[in-house]
Amino acid sequence: MEIEYVLPSEIEKRSFEMISQELDKRGIRLPKEEEMITKRVIHASADFDYALNMTYSENAADIAKKLLKSGADIVTDTNMALAGINKKVLAGFGGCVHCFMADEDVARTAGISGMTRAAVSMEKAKNINKPVIFAIGNAPTALIKLYDMMRINDWRPAFIIGVPVGFVNVEAAKELIMGTDVPYIISKGKKGGSNVAAAICNALLYDLTGRSVV
Repeated sequence: MEIEYVLPSEIEKRSFEMISQELDKRGIRLPKEEEMITKRVIHASADFDYALNMTYSENAADIAKKLLKSGADIVTDTNMALAGINKKVLAGFGGCVHCFMADEDVARTAGISGMTRAAVSMEKAKNINKPVIFAIGNAPTALIKLYDMMRINDWRPAFIIGVPVGFVNVEAAKELIMGTDVPYIISKGKKGGSNVAAAICNALLYDLTGRSVV
């Protein structure tokens, strides 16, 4: 293959052009309201399977953007996703990103209770006194805990991005969330990851600022 010389400022734009061309070649037409999210996930992963396995509840993108625009916070289950989410843009709308995985009280409670730190982190996040978007990219136990808190405590998160990657309970945990009345964006199957969770958050934020390149 020949090297394509692209100016640094044009690399992202060219990448999205190539994604669009590949989707056209495969005969895939993404719904307009979901296009910017799915394409940014593909951009972050170089995996076109996401064009088929990304799943959205009704009006999910609009609901998530309205939450972010009104100052909602984001809670994630990894410091990698925390690092990847554009905190400056989020702060411009009055929100911030939290990851409690490394907190001493979370580790202590996890050790005593036998729960994962991800599950304990969800319990801690429940105390945030404002709308929260949960962006889960690694731990299915976080999704299971969110489901249990909804079922037992009659509590509802504002929105769930459920894209944990892996094998044990990953698909079942995603199915649990899709069976609730909470709006969601989920990657069906085993694929996902912290980079995918961050990409979804950034796609929503960038669309609000007009930066979207799709």
